[in-house]
Amino acid sequence: MGKGLYAARKLESVDKSNRWSDGDFARRALNLDVKADPLGGSPQARGIALEKVGIEAKQPNSGIRKCIRLQLIKNGKQITAFCPLDGAINFIDEHDEVVVERIGGKMGGAMGDIPGVRWKVISVNNVDLRQMVLGKKAKPVR
Repeated sequence: MGKGLYAARKLESVDKSNRWSDGDFARRALNLDVKADPLGGSPQARGIALEKVGIEAKQPNSGIRKCIRLQLIKNGKQITAFCPLDGAINFIDEHDEVVVERIGGKMGGAMGDIPGVRWKVISVNNVDLRQMVLGKKAKPVR
């Protein structure tokens, strides 16, 4: 009876010493994903729009995806965010306050054919972007 208990303890200590060779454990223990994330682990963030940019789609698609460069208010990092829907880019001007969220690509990466873009715009000056595009709300004057 005592021998089985000893074997279980020894196995537990071996598991503990080998944990650091597991890449997922190391990333979790050192908080690397949160440190590398411009949003700092939060689901949404506010930022100031700096400029409008067009990003070419990856092969085999063609087209220019309308995006904006913005600077996050919480930490000053600059990111590129996608503007969903037709004509949504026309409602965003420089120096507008926008709210962004993750775009939903696999494992936190880019979505679809937009290379390097991991966020999308959801509101401009505290008004939902979808409502503005549909014509239900007007963009407030700041």
